Amino acid sequence: MRAKQLLLSALALGTLSGVLAVGCQSYDFERVEPLSIAQTTVEETITVRSRKPNIMMLVDTSGSMTDPVDTSDPDCQVVVGDEVDTCGSQVPCNTAVCPTRWTELQAAVPTFLASAGPYARFGLTTYPETGGQTSGTAACRPSTQASVRKSLPQAEDDASLLAHANDINAIIQGIPNFGTGQPAGGTPTSLSLRFVGGLEGLQAEDRTDFVILLTDGLPNCNPDNVNDGTTAACKCTQTGTAACTGTFTRLGCLDQDASVTAVRELAARDITTIVIGFGAETASGNGPAVLDAMARAGGFARTCEAGQDSCGPNDPCDPVSRTCSRSFYQAGNQEELAQALEAISKKLLVQEPCLIKLDPSQLPTEDNLIVVYLDGERAAPGDSTWDPNVKANGGVLFTGAACQRIESSTPDAPVNIEIRAIRQR
Repeated sequence: MRAKQLLLSALALGTLSGVLAVGCQSYDFERVEPLSIAQTTVEETITVRSRKPNIMMLVDTSGSMTDPVDTSDPDCQVVVGDEVDTCGSQVPCNTAVCPTRWTELQAAVPTFLASAGPYARFGLTTYPETGGQTSGTAACRPSTQASVRKSLPQAEDDASLLAHANDINAIIQGIPNFGTGQPAGGTPTSLSLRFVGGLEGLQAEDRTDFVILLTDGLPNCNPDNVNDGTTAACKCTQTGTAACTGTFTRLGCLDQDASVTAVRELAARDITTIVIGFGAETASGNGPAVLDAMARAGGFARTCEAGQDSCGPNDPCDPVSRTCSRSFYQAGNQEELAQALEAISKKLLVQEPCLIKLDPSQLPTEDNLIVVYLDGERAAPGDSTWDPNVKANGGVLFTGAACQRIESSTPDAPVNIEIRAIRQR
């Protein structure tokens, strides 16, 4: 370190360059870039045994969920009369060769619920609530108490919560792609969000509350929509010559404003809404703008890590706010939906309480350039404190007695952690 101290002292006197003449001697000095040092301080208050969050899954079971995930797949084409059409809500798809949005959702959900189940209190509500009728306004009925397929549990222990999450998965797996109880109807998103926000289980003040909205279509079915099919302001979500007319003059119009307002109402009551779009309708046309506005209002916009300039194709990252250009999670198939659910799980749940992760910009230049304090006392690395391999672990991994101390923490007896890391550039 002595050489660096001399260098810094010399630089404080000014930049030396060229040739310096002293008597008959001449000395060549090499230009050296100044040393830059930055310190990162990370403070965490750990309460591992804090009350686990409520997560109500609001799942879209509208008719379009039985559409293929890939409408261009030849295996998804069927003969209807004298014409060839795409299978879906009218003619069931052969899901063995033509997966639908619903079967892909069914395939993605089990891993999410199994891994996240012990760490949260999950519930399941579906919409619309057609009551088995799909004609007329019955297709547009929002969620009711009958739509709550599984209420939020009262349990807190890991085993009971995992069993509850597995029950939710069984319910989802039991909804057929075709036949009695299959997905059907419209997409009454705003009114269903308002219903969920009124559920008693989401009114507690002693834990955080979330709604995961998983939808494959544009919100509609609002009888109080300010727009109707007689005006250009109505963005019709239906097809056919009779679209957005008669009974559906308002029900068929895009219900963006009311849906965003419903999300804001939930946020005002400290209920965070996480938005997942699934399928072609949410990835193009009016879909991205609608779901993006809902996600921003919900308080859970997608973010990127320090140093990332992109969140994906055509999805730049704001280097200041670290938010992605697309705020909602978009998935087109089972794999992408599973990835979205995993990303959400990592942000919501404390599954590794003894690892304090650091962004790449926060990691020290060398492992020895870091200091850790536990409840105000400096802790040296070791088997009973923390692992010195900070860069390999992506943060500070507490071990032994220190980890046990963290795992035993409660809201009344938290563990305060301070990490100071040095970066040299």
